[in-house]
Amino acid sequence: MDSFCKENALSNFDVSRIIEMAWEDRTPFEAIDECYGFSETEVIILMRRLLKKSAFKRWRARVRGRRTKHLKMRGFSISRGYCPSQYKYR
Repeated sequence: MDSFCKENALSNFDVSRIIEMAWEDRTPFEAIDECYGFSETEVIILMRRLLKKSAFKRWRARVRGRRTKHLKMRGFSISRGYCPSQYKYR
């Protein structure tokens, strides 16, 4: 199943959450794959399709080679996937 078919099967909330997770520094691509079944390559395709060109370039430059976005590159000092203030109830 290609990423376009997967994208169409998701709700707007799920697509929004994938984009949010992709922007988060401490959320690895493996977590997105586990939650939504989108590999790193499919997330890149999704982001390219849904973001403005300048936003995609900025995101791509930010995550390329970032150690916190890949479990195999992460150090043991990073034990959580998000900032403590990230999910505060409003």
